[in-house]
Amino acid sequence: MENEKKSSHVSDMGAWAMNVVSSVGIIMANKQLMSANGYSFTFATTLTGFHFAVTALVGMVSNATGLSSSKHVPLWELIWFSVVANMSITGMNLSLMLNSVGFYQISKLSMIPVVCVMEWILHNKRYSKEVKIAVVVVVIGVGVCTVTDVKVNAKGFICACVAVLSTSLQQISIGSLQKKYSIGSFELLSKTAPIQACSLLVLGPFCDYYLSGNLLLDYKYTYGAIFFILLSCSLAVFCNVSQYLCIGRFSAVSFQVLGHMKTVCVLTLGWLLFESALTFKNILGMLVAIAGMVIYSWAVEVEKQSNTKSPHASKNSLTEEELRLLKEGIEKSDVEVGQSKA
Repeated sequence: MENEKKSSHVSDMGAWAMNVVSSVGIIMANKQLMSANGYSFTFATTLTGFHFAVTALVGMVSNATGLSSSKHVPLWELIWFSVVANMSITGMNLSLMLNSVGFYQISKLSMIPVVCVMEWILHNKRYSKEVKIAVVVVVIGVGVCTVTDVKVNAKGFICACVAVLSTSLQQISIGSLQKKYSIGSFELLSKTAPIQACSLLVLGPFCDYYLSGNLLLDYKYTYGAIFFILLSCSLAVFCNVSQYLCIGRFSAVSFQVLGHMKTVCVLTLGWLLFESALTFKNILGMLVAIAGMVIYSWAVEVEKQSNTKSPHASKNSLTEEELRLLKEGIEKSDVEVGQSKA
């Protein structure tokens, strides 16, 4: 039993480490690919379509070679999930374009309470006081180190609301679909990736033209740009797989809370590799966020232990009424046994 728990913890840590490393890596690769000092590839939505196309190809190869199995999931649920996921991607891109960086970061931070409320509404899930406190600490810490100027406009606010709601619903749906159809994370991803790839590759260039004013056909590809596109797509496979793994193993709230560790890593690597400014405010916010993540991990562990202990306690503790009925049953069985002997 202890060995199973240890292997489970190792698997959880492995999934989480893969998500952090691949997510931070893809951000660094995309920064080099899309920045003006890099290769100026400003087609974010189309690039996401490339990501899902490569992920779908990996899934097809895996199914064809027998490395993974394919379970049945209704097509309408896959299409519905893909629409929500694509709304999340497009909404995030539009929110970043139309809003200030400060308001964009606030909208991302709001996903944690939104996920909590949606899980409470959809799945009647409740959280302990310790978990709520940890979530507040994480939000404050990440807010301090990332939020700068905050400017709001009507279009940007609507896009941010759509992005937050669709992203939260997508992350909740990943876990619920895996449980509902007893399907693995990679199997679910291999079913949804082709639908998302097709729709994003068709609509992506139009969306990117609206965002940047540049046409995909006018872009001049260099060997460096092609290399970073392929690197970004490769990292996206690990990022997508690990995201589904993490949400399947943990929960959407845990994924959001611990996901802010990536924000801390990105800020630190930006300071080390790209000479980004790192102020005392950033450092203070990162320390508060890390403290909140530690508190959250502790609170979730305490909640798990209390949930596992409570059924045993209820089994071992009988009420007075149950004791009385049990006593009467024993006495009655003794009488019946005595009568049969007689």
